[in-house]
Amino acid sequence: MRLKDKVALVTGGSRGIGAEIVKTFSKEGATVYLNYNNNESKARSISEIYNNVKLIKADVSQREQVSKMIEYIKEDIGFLDILVNNAGIMLNMPILEYDEAKVRKMFDVNLFGTIYTTIESAKIMREGSSIINIASNAGIGTSFMNTTYYSLTKAAVINFTKRVALELANRKIRCNAIAPGWIETDLTIGARSREETEQLKKFLVENTTIGRWGSVEDVAKVALFLATEDSGYVNGQVIVVDGGRKDYLTHSI
Repeated sequence: MRLKDKVALVTGGSRGIGAEIVKTFSKEGATVYLNYNNNESKARSISEIYNNVKLIKADVSQREQVSKMIEYIKEDIGFLDILVNNAGIMLNMPILEYDEAKVRKMFDVNLFGTIYTTIESAKIMREGSSIINIASNAGIGTSFMNTTYYSLTKAAVINFTKRVALELANRKIRCNAIAPGWIETDLTIGARSREETEQLKKFLVENTTIGRWGSVEDVAKVALFLATEDSGYVNGQVIVVDGGRKDYLTHSI
């Protein structure tokens, strides 16, 4: 088992990419703290299958709640080896239909949730620990419409990743990001109709060199790599997991 005796925290771990990372880490022997905010039933369904998964409810956009979550882990087991900042929301809107409340909510969860959880978790992380931030290829510059404000939050996460890697290097704590492309989850499907989903799938197949959309397993495998010593010489990097998208604003394959 590649994560035997390791302790991990995965935020937003009750569904989608986060849930798959929780399962993958658990199968590899880690004790995994699954953070959730609203989806208690989904979180419990995971912990009922994997007995090394522990549940913690907290809204990562609220620093006081994050602080209490880390204090609980400290009292319960004493330390962390792996942090996956996965919690995030995506609220699409045309650039000229700016919605202040929605944009602030995305920044609160996607960026400040990552900041709060990182700085609080770092207090109990052991030497050699790994921080993994789930960003997005939107933060690099895809041509996907109506995602401008979401992309800003993920671009900030990418820059934060590099700064954390620099400033925590003296403690031998690595920090890297994964920038997924379009991964099939309830977050990305949203309220789309079947017809809209098929149109989206057609667009993605045509604009991805691999010729398919992504799965949560595709991302979880990379997260596992970054969590282990296999990536011990990887720091401050952004690994794009998008099947080779061709529709970037600044470059393309």
